[in-house]
This record gives sequence, structure tokens and C-alpha cells, in this order.
Amino acid sequence: MTYLKYTPYLYLVFGVYFIYDGVTKFNSPDGTPWLSFIIAGLAIFMFFFRMKFAKKFEDRNKKS
Repeated sequence: MTYLKYTPYLYLVFGVYFIYDGVTKFNSPDGTPWLSFIIAGLAIFMFFFRMKFAKKFEDRNKKS
């Protein structure tokens, strides 16, 4: 179960990668970067969501 502490950071890594991908597509003349930016935004949202959820779960376990 310790790997669950590290999975939110994978979302952050994917978010950074898709931001980089979107910027490189934005600079090319025929690139369409919007899908990359949407996926990056979703990945960063999931990072914060999973961190908040993990904190709630940890606090619940401490009360029991």
C-alpha cells in the first residue's frame, strides 16, 4: 500500500509532460496543442484531488 503515496506524483509528471508537449506543438506551424493542454490540466487536477483524498483517508484512519 505504500505505492499509493507516490501515485499522485505520477499525475504531476504527466501534467508537466503534456504541458511540454503542448508548448512544442504550439510552436510548430501545423500543431494542435489544445488536447495536450486539456490533458495536462486534467492531470494536475487529479494530482490535487488525489492528495486531498489521501489526506481525508489518513485523517479518518487516525480517528478510528
